[in-house]
Amino acid sequence: MEETSLEKIIVAAILIALSVLSFFLLKPILMSIILGFVLVFIFAPFYNLIRKKIKSKNLSSTIITAILLIVLIVPSIFLVPIMINETIKIFTFAQQIDFVTPVKNLFPSLSSTGVFPSEVDSILHTFITNVTTGMVNSAFNFLLDIPVILLQMTVVLFTFFFVMRDKEEFIEYLKSILPFPKDVQEKLLKATKDVTASVLYGQIVIGFFQGLIAGLGFFLFGVQNSLLLMILAILAGVLPILGPSIVWMPVAVYLVVTGNNLAGVGVTIFGIASIVVDNFLRPIVISRRLMMNSLLALLGTIGGIIFFGVMGLILGPLIIAYLLILLEIYRNKRFSGLLIKAE
Repeated sequence: MEETSLEKIIVAAILIALSVLSFFLLKPILMSIILGFVLVFIFAPFYNLIRKKIKSKNLSSTIITAILLIVLIVPSIFLVPIMINETIKIFTFAQQIDFVTPVKNLFPSLSSTGVFPSEVDSILHTFITNVTTGMVNSAFNFLLDIPVILLQMTVVLFTFFFVMRDKEEFIEYLKSILPFPKDVQEKLLKATKDVTASVLYGQIVIGFFQGLIAGLGFFLFGVQNSLLLMILAILAGVLPILGPSIVWMPVAVYLVVTGNNLAGVGVTIFGIASIVVDNFLRPIVISRRLMMNSLLALLGTIGGIIFFGVMGLILGPLIIAYLLILLEIYRNKRFSGLLIKAE
């Protein structure tokens, strides 16, 4: 009995040691591996459609990986040079913006002495200079990091290919190591799938389309730095509660204040259209799925961005959601309540 216990302790110690070493070994590419898994979840419906036509798993996975590669590379070839150019333009333009006149128009009583608008002009110029300088530095750092980015993308693609091809085996292996009865395993996996779909499709995909619609308004009505504003609107659309309104509303107000009423109204129409799309698509996407409380989703997103960087947009809400799922299973309750509920 004592020898058996000693053997278990030794095996556990070796397993823990190897797990720690593996973590540090994979740490530099961990985000790329996770991104590969996330993309598998997003592209799985398309893979399943291909598998209905093609029996070979290898060929099906190769086709869907090629599609992903096109989706990632083609836009990058066009967008990256434009983004760098836009960043330099906005840096130059920011140095020439006249903040005094709009402030005088909005607050005529406060601006009679000339001190208030001058202070506002100085504060805003300092803020915008710092922001745009950081953007320019990020753009040039991106160019320097291209070899590393290519290596990370290679990891993403290989992870995507093999996990997509063998996802059923991955799920069975996961079931074999979960320390739960079979009924709890099924409940856990279903809840995990539902809440992941809710976060990825209901938050990420819909937020992307919201920002895209708002961004089209910037392009169609000739707003300067439209591409950069559209990307900001997409990022804001992904954030729970906030949405692209925090981008298009200030732009619309600025356009109206500076006398460009037509563009201001046009941007507003497209902004309202993005809200309508959200209200129309979200119930369809997350219908009969688990949905996390919006406040927790927002806190998870912000915390995720701080801790993980850009990937935190996805990982933050998912980590919080998985914790809530485990708590609900531990409580042996149905998924219906304040923190996480079934739609």
